[in-house]
Amino acid sequence: MILNLDNTFSPLAGKEISFKAFTFYGGEPHIKIEPDFDVNQTVTITQRIKSFNDLGLLSVAADALQRMGVSRLNLFIPYFPAARQDRLMVAGEPLTVKVYADIINNMHFDKVMVFDPHSDVTPALLNNCEVISNHAYIKEVINRIGNDVKLISPDGGALKKVYKLSEYLGGVEVVECSKSRDVKTGKLSGFKVYHDDLTGADCLIVDDICDGGGTFTGLAQALKEKNAGRLYLAVSHGIFSKGFEVFGDAFTKIFTTDSFTDIDNPNVEQIKLAL
Repeated sequence: MILNLDNTFSPLAGKEISFKAFTFYGGEPHIKIEPDFDVNQTVTITQRIKSFNDLGLLSVAADALQRMGVSRLNLFIPYFPAARQDRLMVAGEPLTVKVYADIINNMHFDKVMVFDPHSDVTPALLNNCEVISNHAYIKEVINRIGNDVKLISPDGGALKKVYKLSEYLGGVEVVECSKSRDVKTGKLSGFKVYHDDLTGADCLIVDDICDGGGTFTGLAQALKEKNAGRLYLAVSHGIFSKGFEVFGDAFTKIFTTDSFTDIDNPNVEQIKLAL
């Protein structure tokens, strides 16, 4: 049984549970779930969390199902919110990923599925967490590109995952890159590509999240300076907070999933998640 809290996001096969959700005038999310299903079956909630109110709806939905007597309750949230705030860099800031994890842990799910989390911190903080890798997604991206490419690791934080991806794909060459970030301002600089000459090779940058896009536009310029051929970008979670104009003509194609939102742009191919 599936409870899709976002009615435009249905990544799981199965019978869907009917409900009505709304927000009271005071701002509180509320839900009424139709009791026309077998509570002895496993129920999986799916939700795309793009705001704290989305988390609130998830909270009240889990409570309602448990009060109905559902014996086993799972959760699929593909994009884990605040996963980038997984360490304290500046005094006075919260460890936000733990705030979200503590709230979700308090709902007592039997399993929490997360797609391509930002770091190992998220699954370490979540109880009963199952990580879904980006391997099948990137394999589909390469199938759509239709040619041999080099995998580009944008920074040291992505390197471990990109090498695991390369192994899954049969040993695709990995090109390591790096950048510098001012932790106080967030400004990026010092993009480096650790390869002497790419000699026209097509390159696929792989990362988990694209927010404003500054990492990837800066890296695209550095790759072109090393004689890269066509550039492609594949991110698991496409936020694109500054739109797509910021990318200019840097990339032949941008790929993402529907983990965060639905996108309608001719330069973006969105691959729907399906478990």
